[in-house]
Amino acid sequence: MAELFASLAPTPLAERLRPKALGDILGQDHLLGPEGPLGRMLAARKLGSLILWGPPGCGKTTIARLLAEAVDLHFEPLSAVFSGVADLRRIFEGARQRRKDGKGTLLFVDEIHRFNRAQQDSFLPVMEDGTIVLVGATTENPSFELNAPLLSRARVLVFKSLDGEAIEKLLARAEKIEGRVLPLDDAARTALIGMADGDGRAALTLAEEVWRAAREGETFGAAQLQEIVQRRAPIYDKAQDGHYNLISALHKSVRGSDPDAALYYLARMLDAGEPPLYIARRVVRMAVEDIGLADPQALVIANAAKDAYDFLGSPEGELAIAQAVIYCATAPKSNAGYAAYGAAMRTAKEAGSLLPPKHILNAPTKLMQDEGYGRGYAYDHDQEEAFSGQDYFPEELGRQTFYDPPERGFEREIRKRLDYWAKLRKDKAAGDPDN
Repeated sequence: MAELFASLAPTPLAERLRPKALGDILGQDHLLGPEGPLGRMLAARKLGSLILWGPPGCGKTTIARLLAEAVDLHFEPLSAVFSGVADLRRIFEGARQRRKDGKGTLLFVDEIHRFNRAQQDSFLPVMEDGTIVLVGATTENPSFELNAPLLSRARVLVFKSLDGEAIEKLLARAEKIEGRVLPLDDAARTALIGMADGDGRAALTLAEEVWRAAREGETFGAAQLQEIVQRRAPIYDKAQDGHYNLISALHKSVRGSDPDAALYYLARMLDAGEPPLYIARRVVRMAVEDIGLADPQALVIANAAKDAYDFLGSPEGELAIAQAVIYCATAPKSNAGYAAYGAAMRTAKEAGSLLPPKHILNAPTKLMQDEGYGRGYAYDHDQEEAFSGQDYFPEELGRQTFYDPPERGFEREIRKRLDYWAKLRKDKAAGDPDN
C-alpha cells in the first residue's frame, strides 16, 4: 500500500537533484571557493552564525544543511512562516541539552525576515553563549528586515541567482537522472533557461512540465514551450527589494541619459505588474529633479503622459509613459533647481524668523508707515530695464546665492539673464550708495 501511494506522489525532480555535497552546489563559487567566506570557515572547521541573503532557488537551504554535516552539527530546520515563540523555546531547550552531551546545533531558519523584532531578539542570548549557530535564510534585504543586534552577531552572505551556464548544468543533471533528454530544440531550451529567471528549482519544475507534456517523439519549439508551461512571473515583489531596485535603475538610467536602459527597466516593471501610474508619477519627479529648467518641457510632457495614461488606460497608455521616459532620458540634465531649493530650505531653517527689509513690506496702517514699512521701495516696472536692483534679503542675512544654473539646455539662457541682472545690480549699487 505504501508503494502504491509513493507511485501516486513521486518525489519532485528538484528534491531528487538536491546536492549531496557542497562541491555539487552550482553558482555560488564566490562563497564556497577556497578564498570564499564559507570555504575559509570550512577549512578551519569553525562556523559562525550566518544570514544567507539571496533570491529563491539559489541553494540557501541546501547549503545550510550541508554546512551542518561538514562541521558535525545537529541540523534543526525551522520555518518562520509556521513557527512561533513556543517552537523556539522547545528548540533552544533541545540545543542546551544537546550541548551538555557534547553536540552543537545549527538552527536553520527559513524566511527569517518573517519573525518580528521580539522573536528576533530571542535568538541573541543563545547565539552569544554558543547554544546554537544560527543560519537564517531570507530573500529580503537584511538591512531593512532584521534588527541591528541580530545583524551584529551574524555575517551576511549574499547569494547570486544562477546564471545561464549553471542552469544548463542543472538541466544536464536532470537529463542524466531521468535517462532522457528534454524534448526541446535549441531555441526552446534557451527560452526555458530564461523563464527560470535564475531560479534552479523553477528550472527543474519547468523541465518536469515539459516531460509530462511531450508525446512520444515530439520536440517543442520556443512558441510551443510558452503555450505548454505558460510564462513564469518575473521575480518581483512590488512592496520589497525588486520594486525599489528597478525604480532606482530606471531613475538612474534617465539621469544618465541612457534611453535604451531606461526603456528596459520600464518594460521590466510593467511586465512584472507595477501600476503604470506609480511609474508615471516617478517620471514626473525625474523631470523636476534631474532636468528642471534645463528643459522646462520635460515636466509638461511627463505630466501629459500621466494624464494620457489616466485617460487611455492599458495597453495604449503605457506608450505615453514610454515616450515621456525617452524624452526625459534624452533631455539636457540639471539639478540646479533641486539643489537651490534644498539650499534655500536649509538657510531658512538655520537663520530663523528674520524680518524682510522694510522697503518691500506693505504698509496698510499709519503706524506701519511711521515705522518705515514700504519706504524707499522702487517699483521695478517704472525703472529702466524694468529692474531696480534692490536687495530683497533680510539685512541680518545678507545677499545669498542658491540657484546656479549650468551652461546646458534652456538654463544657458537663464544664466545669461542672471549674469545680466547681476551686472545691472552692481552698476546701480555703484551709482547709488543708498540703493
